[in-house]
Amino acid sequence: MKTNHTLLVLIIAAWPLYYLYQHQLGAISFLLLAIFFLVKAIKELKMLKKENKPDDCQKDCEKNQAKQ
Repeated sequence: MKTNHTLLVLIIAAWPLYYLYQHQLGAISFLLLAIFFLVKAIKELKMLKKENKPDDCQKDCEKNQAKQ
């Protein structure tokens, strides 16, 4: 998710989360924010793993060629 989209989602979600906080339901809003950032972090990790895989494959190929 792009930074602009993330900020937009947080701004839109701010009012309902604050409403929950006012009615002594802050734990629910905290849980929703935690889930949101967990999903975002998992997506970032998947992207990083995809970027690193071709490098690992190239290193393995080089090692195999050196052994032959």
